[in-house]
Amino acid sequence: MSAPWLTIIGVSEAGVDALGDAALALLTKAKTVFGAERFTRQLRENRHQSVRVWTSPFSVMIEEIIATRGTQTIVLASGDPNWFGAGATLARYLEPHEYDILPAPSSFQLAATLMRWPMAEVQTVSFHARSVDNLYRELFPGARILALTSDRQTLIQVAKRLVGAGYGASNLSVLENLGSKDQKQITFLAHQAHLQDIGDFYVLAIECVAEESAQLMSLVPGLPDELFEHDGQLTKREVRAVTLSSLAPFPGALLWDVGAGSGAIGIEWMRAAPLGKAICFERDARRCERIELNRTALGAPGLNIINAEASLKLRDHPAPDAIFIGGDVANETLFKACWKSLKPGGRLVANAVTIESISALVSRQKMFGGTLISIGISTIKSIGSSHVLHPTLPITQWAVIKPKPGGRQ
Repeated sequence: MSAPWLTIIGVSEAGVDALGDAALALLTKAKTVFGAERFTRQLRENRHQSVRVWTSPFSVMIEEIIATRGTQTIVLASGDPNWFGAGATLARYLEPHEYDILPAPSSFQLAATLMRWPMAEVQTVSFHARSVDNLYRELFPGARILALTSDRQTLIQVAKRLVGAGYGASNLSVLENLGSKDQKQITFLAHQAHLQDIGDFYVLAIECVAEESAQLMSLVPGLPDELFEHDGQLTKREVRAVTLSSLAPFPGALLWDVGAGSGAIGIEWMRAAPLGKAICFERDARRCERIELNRTALGAPGLNIINAEASLKLRDHPAPDAIFIGGDVANETLFKACWKSLKPGGRLVANAVTIESISALVSRQKMFGGTLISIGISTIKSIGSSHVLHPTLPITQWAVIKPKPGGRQ
């Protein structure tokens, strides 16, 4: 196997001159060097070398880097390139044997050291070219969060969401120019963020303090119903918790939420599964608008919403690890399309209320196996000065695992 043609070198704020001998030797021999302008301007003149400064969008740079395949190429990136950096991105386009990584201490490590926070107890997120609404899924009392940022506006956007979620008393620290001689720390409360004068290059440290108005939003499925915008088409909290348990979210897995209604199942899937993905298929345009509101408010901005008849669009998307059918359950054409699309070993879960839909689930269970359960929920109601537990309509749930080749599950 040939030697790697690409080396991704992590650079600290001390700059290119502070690199070790091995990295400097590679830089001298490289035909092409890519990097941020603050790094490339520090390179010594080399007439045999092409130096290219990062440009936006990054997808263009990826194409340019790949175009140098077969020649010695260097990418200069800040800190640890494999932690929300260029290395993590390029790994999706290259084979492992094509490149090496020489990391420097990451911004997260430097920030945790400065804050005296044990790294094992810290949540790390990136708001650099990513939605700040991802913050919502990280919030809980006492949480310590380190966040990469895009510019000074990231602070304002984060503080606005903290105040709105009842975490306005949280302590924020802006850690500027970490590892350089210009390193600086400014600490204040979230509701004071608009008063701060900061630069564009910093890590944001958040120590969450919940006020009385803060709503605890656990990552365990079963968020309160009142947190969702809906028109009545909502899988209720207790049933939702059982349904997500049957779907079994896991990191990186893809869910199809078919007949999504409010999007609650897809949203809770993404909250429960790190790096999880979900697609909501919903033919009603107004419900799609509600799903958009819910995904933003509940920390799942990456949820994909397809406003169309599900059976017409399923084949256009990657095969899922799990499917939830929450609407049009008795539709055999829809079921067959879902079953065909589901990965072997994947899970399909469907909930039914009407006699027709329950009958369809019973027939499918006889044919494909799986489990049938009835979910009954009772809530307290007043009768005069007394109280009773009033039952809601029972839910029949079918859960099945699609056999793998050879009949193994």
